[in-house]
Formats: sequence, C-alpha cells, structure tokens
Amino acid sequence: MMTNEELEERVARAVDNFMQGYGCCQSVVAAFADLYGMDDTLAKKIAAGFGGGVGRLRMMCGAVSGIVMLVGLDCGQTEGSDREGKSACYKVVQDLLARSKAENGSLICAEILGLKGYTKAPNSYVASARTAEYYKTRPCAAKVESAARIFADYLKLRS
Repeated sequence: MMTNEELEERVARAVDNFMQGYGCCQSVVAAFADLYGMDDTLAKKIAAGFGGGVGRLRMMCGAVSGIVMLVGLDCGQTEGSDREGKSACYKVVQDLLARSKAENGSLICAEILGLKGYTKAPNSYVASARTAEYYKTRPCAAKVESAARIFADYLKLRS
C-alpha cells in the first residue's frame, strides 16, 4: 500500500514527464509503470503513439488513454475466456473515465483543445515543438495531472 505522499509524488512525476516533452499518455503511464514491473523506457515506448489524441488525430485524450492502459496493467484479465475479469476491468475503466469526463468536460482531445470535430492536427505526423507558447496555449499539463490523480485515487481506494 502506498502512502498519500508517494501517490502525490507520482502525480508530480507525471506532470514533470509532460513538461520534459513526453506525450500525455507517456507521462501518465510512466509515472506508475514500475508498480507493474515495467521500466520507464518500455512504458514510454508503449504509450508513445497515443499522443495528440492517438497519433495527433485528436480522438481520445492521451492522458485518458494512460488511465486505460494503467487499469489494464492493474486488473486486466489474462485468460481470453475470463468474462468476469474482463467485465471487472471494463467497470473500472468506465468509472475512472466518467470521473475524468466530469472533471475535464470531455474525453476527446479535440474538444478539450476547443477544436471542432476530430480533425487531425495540421501536418499531423509532425510533433509540435514544446515551447513556452505551446505550454501557454495547451491545457494538457492539467489534464495529465488530473489523469494521474484519478489513477492515484483509484489505487488508494482499492488497497
């Protein structure tokens, strides 16, 4: 069982990851991955394609995708025929994503960024430069913090 202080350190680590230039999903997953025997490098590689709302297509928020990935690591079933385990995992995902939507207004990257529809980013395959202006115009650091805190709270409640 982790202390509140340890969980808050993980939330801060997620935000720090983002401020170092990692994507929203990478930032959230890497902050907790070691709890599941995954090293930082592997966590960031697995989560890399979820940035910008999945490959900069502005679909599901990367931070939210990070919650989903962590729930799978925490309680995902490993037997294909385990419908009970699969259902239990789905319930946790739905509960945590409902909290995220309530806190952030949407689970969709484009909506969070105030864009119309799911249009992919201009030059969608080119990552945005992480400049001071980028950080001023994006709510992403706050969404990373929210997602990490939602997962940390889940860990507190389940222990």
